[in-house]
Amino acid sequence: MNKKIIITALVGFFMTFSACQDWLTTEPLDQITEASFFNTPNDFTVYVNRFHPHTGGTYSWGDAHTDILVYSNNPPSRLAGEITINDGPGYGYADIRRVNYLLKKIDEWEGDFSAIQQAAGEAYYFRAYFYWNLLRNFGDVHWIDSVLNMDSPELFSTRDPRNVVVDNIIADLDTAAMYLKADRGNGYSRLNRWFALLLQSRVALYEGTWQKYHDGTAFGVQNADPEKYLNIAAQAAKEIIDSGLYSLHSTGDPENDYYNTFNWRDFTDNPEAMRWTKMDLTQDINAGRKLFYLAYPEHKGFTKTLIDQYLDIEGQPIAVSSLYQGDATIENEVQNRDPRLDQSIFTQNNPLYVYDDGTVDYYTVTFGRFFQDVSHSNATGYHVRKQYYEYRRYHHTQHEETPTLNDRYAEVLLNYAEAKTELGTLTQEDLDISINLLRDRVAMPHLVLGNITHDPNWAYPDLSPIINEVRRERLVELAGENFRMDDLFRWAAMSYLTGTRAIGARADQFHHDPGLPLTNDGHLDVFQNLYPGGYQFNVDRDYLWPIPESQIRLNPDIGQNPGW
Repeated sequence: MNKKIIITALVGFFMTFSACQDWLTTEPLDQITEASFFNTPNDFTVYVNRFHPHTGGTYSWGDAHTDILVYSNNPPSRLAGEITINDGPGYGYADIRRVNYLLKKIDEWEGDFSAIQQAAGEAYYFRAYFYWNLLRNFGDVHWIDSVLNMDSPELFSTRDPRNVVVDNIIADLDTAAMYLKADRGNGYSRLNRWFALLLQSRVALYEGTWQKYHDGTAFGVQNADPEKYLNIAAQAAKEIIDSGLYSLHSTGDPENDYYNTFNWRDFTDNPEAMRWTKMDLTQDINAGRKLFYLAYPEHKGFTKTLIDQYLDIEGQPIAVSSLYQGDATIENEVQNRDPRLDQSIFTQNNPLYVYDDGTVDYYTVTFGRFFQDVSHSNATGYHVRKQYYEYRRYHHTQHEETPTLNDRYAEVLLNYAEAKTELGTLTQEDLDISINLLRDRVAMPHLVLGNITHDPNWAYPDLSPIINEVRRERLVELAGENFRMDDLFRWAAMSYLTGTRAIGARADQFHHDPGLPLTNDGHLDVFQNLYPGGYQFNVDRDYLWPIPESQIRLNPDIGQNPGW
């Protein structure tokens, strides 16, 4: 009996109606039965609402523990190859089982399907989303699309190949896109067709590049077909583009538009917002201390790996630029650079606080206190400004209503450009409807095929100039938005980071001693003592998490991931 109880964790606990107490309050809990629910269209909506928190949330330090953002007091153990077989996430199917249960009830619905069509579309979206998380963590996983019982043979079966799982995810998203409403909506409540297509483009791009760049390795896919997925990614992104429902936020102010894209108080009318989190203190939904944490970095910071990727204002790499002012100070580094750099990190002339009476506190005061105490410490000296909002009345030390822009149209443009580039079918017209729109917002020169300056410091010297530049654009546009680790993994790019460490700004520009190790040329070398040989990511093992040992004991046929 104990074994059966543990096995149940593989597919999630069985949904009982007494477990629905968080969303069913119309009658006493001891009277909630299957017969009393799923009788009205609203019941299906109420049930699917439980999954909505997965599409939002609050993040202030996205891409933490990667090569572009680190915590000096919390080393990037996965990047360094230090994870163990017990460090990974659980192989959990609880939410998938809940969605499968809902889909079963949808199939049994005898009323007008149009009345529950939106809920059905959202259910298919969430099943795809939950499987997408499993795929990224473990690769091959069990595809289960029904409600299992204690004796179901699937509990003791081998995992399905990742391409089978991806095909099912894409099929679920096709169904979701078909059922979901096609209007833009407000971006924070009901899902729409375009959000499903965004996830489809993301998943397909991930799988297409994974199959392409992991080919011939332990993580390669049998019967790989990267072009199939890259075409799906491009088509899904292009459909969103052609809808005309979304565009980039731009007021014609290249020095501020990128920064201001992220600090709206209500993103309903932000043309770029595809999904955002609305906070409401009356509903006990809050952002915690988001702005407060951004104002005081407490050991966190962007790295020089990111800073050095920004081009100069003429579109030239800094290695060959005549406009680059060097890195003696952060102020020098941002001069004559892609305006997104100055809008992503604090410099001394930025307002830190603007008060209701018009008084302004500039960041120069905070900079002067850098490394004076814990609140003003920073791993690298590059203090993240992206997502910040300087108006003091919105800051709170406990509970803020600061919303978060979680998914935006810029990703659609980047997914499209990258998929076309990887397919080898990218045209100048493709660039002009994607990457060059991002550059227009910040008044940067267009990326022109056949006229790309060689960068001696390209991150991926073995790949073509256009692939390097498309990846550069993705990095600087999406920095801090939680894409970086996925990108490095799907590109099989971790070998480029072997032996490197997080490097920061020049230490001698700060008024107080950072108390951190330095490179030979005086830059902060955050993990010099911890990783004297640099990061040692194991490319034969660490691209996937291990299957937990507890699951292997329950089902030896589940197998283990490479290297574990």
